[in-house]
Amino acid sequence: MRSTIESVEAPAADTPAKRLVKLSVHVPEDEFDRDIDAAFRKIAREVRLPGFRAGKAPRQVLEARIGIAAAREQALRDAIPGYLSAAVREHDVDLIATPEVAITAGEESGAVEFDATCEVRPEITVPGYGGLRVELPSPVATDEEVDEALQAEARRHGSLVDVDRTIQSGDQVTLDLQGTRDGEPVIGLTADEWLYEVGQGWVAPGFDNELIGATAGGTLTFTLTPNGTEEPADFTVTVTKVQELQVPEIDDTWVGDNLGEFETVGQWRASIAERIGAAKLDQARNQFIERTTSSLAELVDSEPPEAMVQGDLQGRVQNTVQQFQAQGISIEQWLAATGQDANSFVEMLKVQSVKAAKVDLALRAVAQAEDLQVTDDDIEAEYARIAVQVRQKASEVRRAYERNDAVGELVAQIRKSKALDWLLEHAEIVDPAGQPIDRTLLLGHDHDHDHDHHHHDHDHDHDHHDHDHDHDEEH
Repeated sequence: MRSTIESVEAPAADTPAKRLVKLSVHVPEDEFDRDIDAAFRKIAREVRLPGFRAGKAPRQVLEARIGIAAAREQALRDAIPGYLSAAVREHDVDLIATPEVAITAGEESGAVEFDATCEVRPEITVPGYGGLRVELPSPVATDEEVDEALQAEARRHGSLVDVDRTIQSGDQVTLDLQGTRDGEPVIGLTADEWLYEVGQGWVAPGFDNELIGATAGGTLTFTLTPNGTEEPADFTVTVTKVQELQVPEIDDTWVGDNLGEFETVGQWRASIAERIGAAKLDQARNQFIERTTSSLAELVDSEPPEAMVQGDLQGRVQNTVQQFQAQGISIEQWLAATGQDANSFVEMLKVQSVKAAKVDLALRAVAQAEDLQVTDDDIEAEYARIAVQVRQKASEVRRAYERNDAVGELVAQIRKSKALDWLLEHAEIVDPAGQPIDRTLLLGHDHDHDHDHHHHDHDHDHDHHDHDHDHDEEH
């Protein structure tokens, strides 16, 4: 087999412009004759001839009975994909869509020739990636947050005290509540001795305003529309008790007497600040990669190829449907429950797919610009990591990738992950106030590019399960 490659100008109507190449493949007659042999063997398994067991009729007999045209047609269908794959590997063609194949010679006899027009991934540049600015929530607790948490904790140690005055917002009131429509009780609006904090807004818009100013022993009647409904209801509310929460004075003595692990207010505040800071740090870490890739995508001016967008979109739709099916929910039920139609749902996912395609192209551009290379050790480490995921040997995973012609794709994924690591190490990281955030705090002191970069959960992550990780025969 011989093959050549040349660039092809995309039709002017294509927007954005496609990047196309044409592979021209020549298969000598004697080489293709072996494919015809294979086609006859395939036909022999399907054709019953007197005197021969299924699949055992020789080619000469079959050719005499049915002719060579059917076998040649079968051979073209079966063999061309293999020759095309070989040409794609030979010329390192980065396909993003199924090629358009046209047979130019050999349909009836002789050597086989065909052209394959291939849409390939464009190469872009991303000006400004070296000065990427990423805004994240501050990983440090503010004084206001600590004060709020301290007061909430103090309120939990407070006590309810009866008061002889009118109801105010924040009071705890004990109510006998009855809601009716046309004289019939409304489910969920009947309660005796119900303890309620005024100001929560749990019952109906305006309900709390009706209570404010009332006193214990009073009965109120009014009509309001309960939360979550569209029809008004008639309320009768009797206030049996009015109480307020008395919060203890927080000082060192109270802390020492009630919080055994602390002796001073300062120690308690420091512990609260540490707890809040840890939660905010987790939040910032969870957003770091997503915010970084989003900022990178914003630097890509051109629209990505539609083939990339549609390929990603198809995967997203399938994954979403499968997730719902695993929960026993059909996509139609979910759409009905959320008030969406199928078109709006797909358009929402397509926005994510456009971003994912931009991130893919941009990370490849960063890897190229920074000359980030993938070593044999990187590939072997990735085989080992996938092996743990799929519970197979690393050698089995390697053979699966080689059998599926997917090693190049794996190398590209590793290289993109290295590019993402480079960005995480070099981006300017600030909080909403523009103050710098400590990078080592976000990444952790043990951040290791060579071992951790494949665990990043970004939009373009490769789904290794798409490949055939079959167990070998000894299993």
